[in-house]
Amino acid sequence: MANGMPPQSSGSVAYNAGPNSPAKAKKRGALNRLKQSQAKRQAKKANTTGEMTLVEHLQELRQRIIVSLAALVVGTILGFIWYQSSPFGLAPLGEILRGPYCALPEEQRAVFTQDGECRLLATQPFEMFILRLKVGALAGVVLSSPIWLYQIWGYITPGLHKNEKRGTVVFVTLAVTLFVAGALLAYYIVAFGLEFLISMGDEFQITALTGNEYYNFLLALLVIFGVSFEVPLILVMLNIVGILEYRHVKDKRRIIIVGIMIFAAFMTPGGDPISMVILASAIAVLVELAFQFCRYNDKRRGRERPEWLELDDEESSGPIGPASAIGAEGGVAPAGPIEPAAPINNGFSYQQQPPAQHNFGAQPPQNPQGYGPNHSQGNGVTTHPGQGQQNRPSNGANPFDDVL
Repeated sequence: MANGMPPQSSGSVAYNAGPNSPAKAKKRGALNRLKQSQAKRQAKKANTTGEMTLVEHLQELRQRIIVSLAALVVGTILGFIWYQSSPFGLAPLGEILRGPYCALPEEQRAVFTQDGECRLLATQPFEMFILRLKVGALAGVVLSSPIWLYQIWGYITPGLHKNEKRGTVVFVTLAVTLFVAGALLAYYIVAFGLEFLISMGDEFQITALTGNEYYNFLLALLVIFGVSFEVPLILVMLNIVGILEYRHVKDKRRIIIVGIMIFAAFMTPGGDPISMVILASAIAVLVELAFQFCRYNDKRRGRERPEWLELDDEESSGPIGPASAIGAEGGVAPAGPIEPAAPINNGFSYQQQPPAQHNFGAQPPQNPQGYGPNHSQGNGVTTHPGQGQQNRPSNGANPFDDVL
């Protein structure tokens, strides 16, 4: 009351000053979060092997995807602006892509302006905007490629060994170089393909391409050439991992060339023979270079093909001599005498006991112990089963009469 403050009850003062007060609970929560963040930083410093849990992997993947998408959006905006402007003294992107069409003779394309300027045709209200957005998105993918490639590389790197990291850098560099080389080749030959296609029947019609049709044709050709140039790199990678060897493809070059020609015929957008032949020739040269690398790599690894596999059937089998008579040298040996079989020794000896004497008039004969069903009678006749009628005495008396 002296300070002008309202009086507080003792219960409220005890509640605010107790261990479960809201202020102290909030302070404890902040301290716990600070300790957890410090523990995470220490764990990252102590984790030199790059091991992470599944949740940490998903969190890192989400973060890298967000960064890559942001880079794509920024690149698309720059490409959208570059389509119609000249940044850093460069020609507008639309004019660069329109160059192969405008390189055609004026009598082979329609002219819609009084001054004869080369222009493409638009037949829909939103066609120009959609076309500019499409070209800008493709330019954004190219412009932002260092960022999203770095994000992919940063996500894969912790699970690779040192030598695998170096190989991945070389692989990515070659992949980008081959794709750009294929796209540049397609850009310079598209004018020849267009001239061939447009000149067919130009006595009766004139070509007036829309922007959508022309850019779809051009972009498809750029992508197809760029992706096709990656085929040799795939062959090299298969050889490095041990799946493909040079001896598997050494004798199949004709089949591979025919397959390349069929692939080029189907993949060329316009179907013109100029683009098809140039694409097939470029792929064939690159594939042959890949085969030579496979050959060198196999020799370096000691997987060289044995010399006998290089011989044909006649050389590998050797000369065949004339047939010889049976029993002659190299034939079947003559028959010799057959030696008698050796006695069987089964580990015990058998001693024959003297035959027992029987009195036919007194009692029937008894089979002594150790005898089989055959026994000898007193008169020297050996009795067998079923031979009783033949071994009876000559007087015709029955030896069992006394028993009966």
